[in-house]
Amino acid sequence: MTQPLIIPANETGKVRVFELNMPEDCAEDLRQPGGPDGVLGVLQVDPAYVEIFPVEDLEQLGLAGYLVEGCGIPAEQVAPDRARLESLKGHVMLVLSRAFGGRAVTLHPTSDIRLVATYEEPPLDWTATPIETASARPNTDAPRSPRAARQRARQIGGGIFAAFMLLIAAVVYLVLR
Repeated sequence: MTQPLIIPANETGKVRVFELNMPEDCAEDLRQPGGPDGVLGVLQVDPAYVEIFPVEDLEQLGLAGYLVEGCGIPAEQVAPDRARLESLKGHVMLVLSRAFGGRAVTLHPTSDIRLVATYEEPPLDWTATPIETASARPNTDAPRSPRAARQRARQIGGGIFAAFMLLIAAVVYLVLR
C-alpha cells in the first residue's frame, strides 16, 4: 500500500498520471464500472474522467505529447518529467479532478499502481473582446404592441388555415371526380 493522497473538495484542473503495474487483462478490467474504485481505494470514481490505456498506443506522440496535446497541460510543466514519462511501459491511468465529483477524498492506492506525476491544466480565459458585427447588436426595432402581435399571429394562422382548406378541397375534388 502506498501513501494516501488527499484530494481537497472542489478541486479542479488537476491531471494525475498513474503507472499500472499489473497484467494487461487486469488493466483492461479497470475500464469496467467501479474498476478504478478498487485500485484507488475510494468509492464512486466517475469513469468518464478516468482514462486507462497502453502507452504503446500513443506511438510517436508519446505520453508527454498526449498530456500536452490531448489534455492541454502546458509543455513547460511536462518538460521536466518528459524522460520519465517516455520511459513508462504497459498501461497508464489518467485521473482528472472531476472524477471525484467535487468531494474531498483520500485515495489509498493499491500497490499495483504508482503515482507518476500530477499536472495542472491552465485555467480557462473567459475574457473576450466585444463582437462588433451587426448580428451581435441588440434588436433596435421598436417593440411591437401586444395587439399588433396578436393581429399578426391571426393573419399567419388564417393564411395557414386557408392553405390547408384549399389542399383538402383539391384532394376531395380529385377523389370524387
